[in-house]
Amino acid sequence: MYTAKGTLQAPATAGIEAYLPMVRRTAHRMIGRLPANVEVDDLIQAGVMGLMEALERYEQGHGAQFETFAMQRVRGAMLDELRGTDWVPRSVRKHQREIAEAVHALEHQLHRAPTDGEIAKHLGVTLQQYQDMLLDVRGAQLVYTDDYEADEGETHYLDRHVTPDDKADPSAQLNDRRFREALVAAIEDLPEREQYVMSMYYEHDMNLKEIAAVLGVTESRVCQLHSQAVARLRSRLKAW
Repeated sequence: MYTAKGTLQAPATAGIEAYLPMVRRTAHRMIGRLPANVEVDDLIQAGVMGLMEALERYEQGHGAQFETFAMQRVRGAMLDELRGTDWVPRSVRKHQREIAEAVHALEHQLHRAPTDGEIAKHLGVTLQQYQDMLLDVRGAQLVYTDDYEADEGETHYLDRHVTPDDKADPSAQLNDRRFREALVAAIEDLPEREQYVMSMYYEHDMNLKEIAAVLGVTESRVCQLHSQAVARLRSRLKAW
């Protein structure tokens, strides 16, 4: 089947339903690092629009597999949806900073990784309030550079919006052997359960539901463990 422009349509046109699971997986993976006020259904809806655009614009013979092309469109549509909303409130940034500072202070004081209860006490809040804070800050922590891949013929999103600075460039830092060694050491110093969460989420590409099933906890608890692990890593790598 051919498009109005005379180009061969993507094989996916036999049924958009075949690619909806990819959209859902992408949304559920992305939601794991976004604040609780972001609805996964909104991401899915945006992703479907991106998928439909991919189906219309894909041309065979350009080298890229349709799934790869569609994934870029889907993730780009979801990011556009997020950029159009105030998805990281000022209070979230404040909580993120307070948690990182508490972890940093307690690690120097205790010479070990502080527990949830110790961090909560240092912050002057209850354990439940602290765990709620962890859920809130989950979206203001990490950015994947491949989320910002440019379309063909366009400049990279980060090139358009970030002033070049080799010292602050994440890629340059990751290529620094000393930084990699410090990062590995920091991860190895995490409490065991937090190490498991980071490994399953980033190395094995598991979503929150899958990790929760392995650990025998709720998805919310996985979010808390992830946020706390990132706070510890921020503390350890503050100098970088």
